Amino acid sequence: MTAYNDESGTDRALRRSLGVSRRRFLSTCTAAAATAIAAPAFGASPAFAQPAPHKGHGHGHGQALVPAAKRGIILYTVRDATGRDPLSSDLPSGFREVFKELARYGYKQVEFAGYGQHANAPGGSNLETVEGAKLLRSWLDDYGLRAQGNHGFIPSSWPLNQSDLDQFKRTLEIANILGMDHMGTGGDPTGSAYRADWDVAADKWNSLGQIAHRAGIKLYTHNHDAAYGFLLDGGPLDAQGRPTRSSGIRKLEYFLKVTDPKTVWLEMDIFWAHVAQYKFHTYTAHDGSQRENIFDPAALVRSHNKRYPLFHAKDGVVNTTSGQGYDMVPFGTGVIDYRTFFSRVGQVNYRNPMVEQDNAPSSTDLAQSLKHARIGYDNLAALRK
Repeated sequence: MTAYNDESGTDRALRRSLGVSRRRFLSTCTAAAATAIAAPAFGASPAFAQPAPHKGHGHGHGQALVPAAKRGIILYTVRDATGRDPLSSDLPSGFREVFKELARYGYKQVEFAGYGQHANAPGGSNLETVEGAKLLRSWLDDYGLRAQGNHGFIPSSWPLNQSDLDQFKRTLEIANILGMDHMGTGGDPTGSAYRADWDVAADKWNSLGQIAHRAGIKLYTHNHDAAYGFLLDGGPLDAQGRPTRSSGIRKLEYFLKVTDPKTVWLEMDIFWAHVAQYKFHTYTAHDGSQRENIFDPAALVRSHNKRYPLFHAKDGVVNTTSGQGYDMVPFGTGVIDYRTFFSRVGQVNYRNPMVEQDNAPSSTDLAQSLKHARIGYDNLAALRK
């Protein structure tokens, strides 16, 4: 294939959106061109908007971009450690010992991904109870940690049935015992591409958000790449009467417009937002024309400033054969320019970035997830303006 030796209009828009130089932008594109590219929709060029790694990547000399009190990790990253049998390993096992280890690295916040651990760990396997939450809170307090969210229960029913409503309220009670300001889910509001389904999802989330608000909790939804794809909201209808073309608005952009900013919040997974940037950059407009719209994750956060109190800080290296554009790596060792991203979104005392790496656990190196958690903390702390 042809190397990226000339700057296209798409490339120019991408690098301008991040404020990087042409040379730095082209260094990433040239690296990407060294491997075969999996063809994206409509045969357009894949979109990369972050510079390649360079000496001192992400490090400056000024104010910390993530204050010490805001440096967090989602426990999904170290799920093998919380699930480890303490009777069969000398490595940290269960919530209490993992909290102690994460605090030793410097973390001040954790985001839960459920409340289960190994049955032999203190407190037993299921801590998703009032008593279990009190135990977890005591350990958090012991090690100077704060709970800042959970990827937990969101009712599947709509309208809500009584069982789902009762469980949702129990989940909020546990969140309050743990001292959370926020509670959320790891999934998108809907997997649909159609506006009508996003309208239903918005109605549901507005209702859930009001319930959470009355409990003193900010309810948030977490994104994957598909949620930043283009909404199907017009054009000719298919055989089932559904629209086949787009106005160019992205699904979660629409969700932001039709949900209450006082009760519904979002957590941006920055890695998956960059995957969306790579995958979803061209759409078929209502009139049938092909149009380009490069996704700028930081610009979306800035335009909905207070709606994004949490982030997943997850890094990647370019892989143009995967269909996603990136492979996950420990935070701070990839090409996603977090120094630029955090500088652009601002509000450093409001945002809560949680280091995450889905593939941190290893079957051959049982300490790997904790090692990578430490790498993630050090690189998060090193980010400077």
